[in-house]
Amino acid sequence: MAKLKEKLLEKWNETLKAVLPIIAIVLILCFSIVPLEPGILLAFLLGAVFLIVGMMFFTLGAEMAMTPIGENVGTSMTQTKKLLLMVLLTFILGFIVTISEPDLQVLAEQVPSVPNMVLVLSVAFGVGIFLVASLLRMLYNISLAHMLIVLYIIVFILAFLAPDEFVAVAFDSGGVTTGPMTVPFIMAFGIGISAIRSDERAEDDSFGLVALSSVGPILSVLVLSLIYRPESARYVPESIPDISDSIGLWKIFAEGIPEYMQEMAVSLLPIIVFFIIFQLVFRRVQKRMLIRIGVGMVYTYAGLFLFLTGVNVGFMPAGNYLGQVLADNPYKWVIIPIGMIIGYFIVRAEPAVFVLTRQVEDITSGTISAGAMSLSLSIGVAVSLGLAMVRVLTGISIFWFVIPGYAIALILSFFVPKIFTAIAFDSGGVASGPMTATFLLPFAIGACTSVGGNIVTDAFGVVAMVAMTPLITIQILGLVFELRSRHLEKMETRKAAAAFALLPDDDIIEL
Repeated sequence: MAKLKEKLLEKWNETLKAVLPIIAIVLILCFSIVPLEPGILLAFLLGAVFLIVGMMFFTLGAEMAMTPIGENVGTSMTQTKKLLLMVLLTFILGFIVTISEPDLQVLAEQVPSVPNMVLVLSVAFGVGIFLVASLLRMLYNISLAHMLIVLYIIVFILAFLAPDEFVAVAFDSGGVTTGPMTVPFIMAFGIGISAIRSDERAEDDSFGLVALSSVGPILSVLVLSLIYRPESARYVPESIPDISDSIGLWKIFAEGIPEYMQEMAVSLLPIIVFFIIFQLVFRRVQKRMLIRIGVGMVYTYAGLFLFLTGVNVGFMPAGNYLGQVLADNPYKWVIIPIGMIIGYFIVRAEPAVFVLTRQVEDITSGTISAGAMSLSLSIGVAVSLGLAMVRVLTGISIFWFVIPGYAIALILSFFVPKIFTAIAFDSGGVASGPMTATFLLPFAIGACTSVGGNIVTDAFGVVAMVAMTPLITIQILGLVFELRSRHLEKMETRKAAAAFALLPDDDIIEL
């Protein structure tokens, strides 16, 4: 019990450190240049409380339940050595975990014309297929860089053929899919598979699953766009809630709680059923661990519905209104540096970022520190938010950003250590999590509404931009690491040569 309290306190502190900078930025803005209506500000603050408590329970639950499930399933499945069974189980896992992803649900709510379930199932199918591709890559030692080049060529060919209103949404789908539910599970699944391998590339191959799982949704939504014709793709913005008093404030939260409780129960049920069947067949998990996983699932469920209630009821309206007011003033350009500051801090509030940076530090034995990873991600996301705000203000096509961006990322992959490439492409998916979908996307939509832009083509795509820049910044970190290692190696060689030259001839002959 004492250990559980200690863990809860640790998660509470982590969450506070992540979310408080965002709250501080919003409060500074609303008391200086962006006047917020009192009702919206109170909804934002209460939403922040829900978000903090929800994230605390969720991250603890994911650590207790999702990570051990992923590792056990990955290891047991690979030990069977039955390829067909492995492929089938991997697809089912990718499919059901994606359906449970909270930020995918948030994005689906905001996408016009396409029914939520159509988009969610399409994305889940894409993740399932590409998780299978990740499994085959690990089993047959296929180069991640080569796979990514081929896949992104296909992505851009399909993107040119797809209707404009689907392109930005497709790239956003790839970003939101790899969030706090899928990342702990998929990364643990990869570690479980690589654990039974003893070759020197096993560690490198444990990364890259998130990267490939991010490509699947982009392709599946682009294919959907070629066969699905909505009646209208016009975006209808959500109305800003009118809150007159404290009772009205609580009422909108009280109405949201049952809805998200039901939504998350339906989403988590397939994972629970799958694990029960897995345990009945393999009987791998001991009783004590089963109890721990059960408690973890309860925490995960509580955390998810509290988190979703907080962000949907409190954060989204505040983000939308903030964007509207900032873009409506005479100095519209100010939204670019403000967006960059918000981007720098908001990536630290992503639950999956904690998971990735820690696993990277553990697996690389501290060679790649969590601090260096966090700084690189923050810089990348700050740049991406600045570019996204430029898009909102000017209406420049997303192709002018994603094509050069991915081209640079793929070219860098040939010059940096392979593990950095895998981590970089994993980081792109991780950085664009629920905070991006629930605050930054409404922020961009609000700004786009004020400047009279096309919301579907100009505001959507902000998640894609956030997912793209870490691919470059993390690989640059890898390039610096590689150059520094080579420099140190040369220095050591020179020192050894100099020391050797000072030895007497007799000692040299003896050596």
